[in-house]
Amino acid sequence: MLREVSPHLACVALLYNDNNPASIRALKETRAWAEKLGVALEPHGIHRKEDVETVFAAIARNRPGALMTTADPLVTSYRREIVEFAAKHRLLAICPNRDFVQVGGLMFYGTSVTEMYRRAATYVDRILKGAKPADLPVEQPMKFDMVINLRTSKLLGITIPQSVLVRADDLIE
Repeated sequence: MLREVSPHLACVALLYNDNNPASIRALKETRAWAEKLGVALEPHGIHRKEDVETVFAAIARNRPGALMTTADPLVTSYRREIVEFAAKHRLLAICPNRDFVQVGGLMFYGTSVTEMYRRAATYVDRILKGAKPADLPVEQPMKFDMVINLRTSKLLGITIPQSVLVRADDLIE
């Protein structure tokens, strides 16, 4: 998505929780797609409040074209600070959930939380009717949401291509 919005994007900073195995796995997956697209990835691990300002200073020095975060509760707890930093340094921010975009992040693309809850309810119903949890299949997400903050795109002076806008589930104006 970032490459469609910014075709000449060369470097993306990634904030992740370096104490969370899921966040570390997300870093590895992000590194793999970045290599395929020829985009340099600049990972920055955080796991406590004191890390945030140090990481922001490093990102500001290196001046990447965009900022991403993993979907980690600790990282999400700093969403306002992250979005404010991205705006101040004119970084395109693709975010791990809708909350970031609602406070000024540029874009979210990911699994639909509403659909995940709906599927979870189906599993609870089956278990309550006697199904053994171990016998239930593991499902891959099938529905993804895209949210774009058009106010942020205007503040950054970028135009979101029509090919991206038409795929959005929600536009914040």
